[in-house]
Amino acid sequence: MLRIAAALLVTLALAPVCRGAEAAQDAAQDAAQQTAQPGADALKPMLRSDDLVFNGITRSRDGRLFSPFQRQTKGKGLELGEWRDGKPVAYPDEAWNAWKPGDDPAKAFVAVNAIRIGPDGDLWVVDKGAPGMGEAPLPGGPKLVQIDLAGNTVRRVYPLGAATTERSFIDDFRFNGRNVYLTDAGQPGLVVLDLDSGRTRRVLDGHWSTIAQRPLTGQGRVLRDDKGKLLFIHADQLEVSPDGKTFYYQACTGPLYSIETRWLDDAGASDAERARHVKLFAPTVATGGTAIDADGTIYASDTDGLRILKIAPDGTTSTLVQDPRLVWVDALWIDETGGLWIPAAQMNRTPAMNGGEASAVKFPTTVYRMEIGAKPLRN
Repeated sequence: MLRIAAALLVTLALAPVCRGAEAAQDAAQDAAQQTAQPGADALKPMLRSDDLVFNGITRSRDGRLFSPFQRQTKGKGLELGEWRDGKPVAYPDEAWNAWKPGDDPAKAFVAVNAIRIGPDGDLWVVDKGAPGMGEAPLPGGPKLVQIDLAGNTVRRVYPLGAATTERSFIDDFRFNGRNVYLTDAGQPGLVVLDLDSGRTRRVLDGHWSTIAQRPLTGQGRVLRDDKGKLLFIHADQLEVSPDGKTFYYQACTGPLYSIETRWLDDAGASDAERARHVKLFAPTVATGGTAIDADGTIYASDTDGLRILKIAPDGTTSTLVQDPRLVWVDALWIDETGGLWIPAAQMNRTPAMNGGEASAVKFPTTVYRMEIGAKPLRN
């Protein structure tokens, strides 16, 4: 899941090396834009927007659809919407989407980054709490919000400020029992939230497995912020195995690592001890989003190859579908009838990731669905 924050922007000293990498990746982009590859004919457009950029999709058990949106103007526009009759409507209401500078950041969405239907059937929302580029999270801004879908009201807000710094960018989350695991893509590390007490802890803080080892790429190009600086997105994608015993995670540019969840859950364990149990799981590439099914197969987007990878429980990888329409696929979702929902977010074409150039997003932005015959895993 991805929303750019200035805390993630790092200037690389070896610029000539990166320029060479960009040249090499131009050829990769050309190859990726060729004719559709395996499974492309199974992609069915489900949702479209002529003017909005979204970076995810989630679907309730009774078929309601929600997306986080990317404001194009600071302090204005939709942050969280429900798709109704093919159009997004502010959710849970206008007030939660009406935050502007000066308002209380604890009581409205400042910058939604990730959403999902939880095991309890509620809609859960991560707000990174930073109002814009070059700005630190606001006091009270970083939070996990639980929304009751039956009443369309906020049930509880879990503040995350105690586990964040001025560089933090709380990115995505998954459930495991009464714990929630979250990634910090700005201050590299993981956060564990106890839902009963509301307490948070940082784990694998600054560990090499949570740090991006190369700049972000999309469609074969090295990406830069609106000031021309290279982008590094640290701990980002994450999943939990069906039995709840293994945690998978990676920086946005991969690779995918694993660790037994017992090392995350044990508050008495040191990070030095945890580090000894980190393992390389799969050599993933630059990734926009993931999903996992009930059999433990992980589906991960490839932002350079414009494809969805299928990663088996033993780490072996194959291509599920490849198509030039799959530009920066972000947070994926598996529905109750075995369909994979695929939002082609085009984030790499926005000014924040395109060196400050005018938006190159090609509307309509589209969410596709592909039948994969898999059972969903709700965590």
